[in-house]
Amino acid sequence: MNILVTICARGGSKGVPGKNTSILNGKHLISYSINVAFAFVSKHGGKVSLSTDSEEIKTIASAYGLNTEYKRPDQYATDAAGKIPTIRHLLKYEEQMENTKFDYVLDLDVTSPLRTLEDLEKALTMIAQNPDAINIFSVSPPNRNPYFNMVEPTSDGFCKLVKDGLVIKSRQTAPIVYDMNASFYFYRRHFFDEGWETALTPKSMYYVVPHLCFDLDHPNDFQIMEIILKERLFQLT
Repeated sequence: MNILVTICARGGSKGVPGKNTSILNGKHLISYSINVAFAFVSKHGGKVSLSTDSEEIKTIASAYGLNTEYKRPDQYATDAAGKIPTIRHLLKYEEQMENTKFDYVLDLDVTSPLRTLEDLEKALTMIAQNPDAINIFSVSPPNRNPYFNMVEPTSDGFCKLVKDGLVIKSRQTAPIVYDMNASFYFYRRHFFDEGWETALTPKSMYYVVPHLCFDLDHPNDFQIMEIILKERLFQLT
């Protein structure tokens, strides 16, 4: 099985400035994704590849053993640039450089590092056993359910349930939903030939992460994750 593991880290971040170059529990944030990526390919084969527009991020990644000559084109380095086109461009570059065709792409999001090698292996087994599946991504149980306790504003200044039309009187009876925690995504190679622009397709599978997993979107998230790792409330492998 030939798998390309992609790590995409843009230099600019408006939500949390310097997010991809930040330090988390004594190590650069990107190192957590690099370490599990190398652990994965050492067992399952493939290659780890970095997509960035930042020389600083290249230098940091190199310190953890991930080197690259690839530079993300400017068109994929803006706030409006989608993740899928960015991965597609890197995939084509690596296939040309390696003179090979990958079977899967595994994308690891730098800002959602609470994943384990076991998570990746279980998700790979799930998609490999379902030939109809195009991709699989990690999810977590949500804090709120759009069928029960999430509302959206209306044009008249009031609000309504996000998923209206059903009378749901308790959280326990609401339809099951999951939060896409952005930690990892497996794609079959043909996903990138079919023109998909997001990870959601009619043939997408989901892997429920059996432990705490969340994306770093706010400065407070760093403080929370720092405590989790420092107090060994979660063990990264």
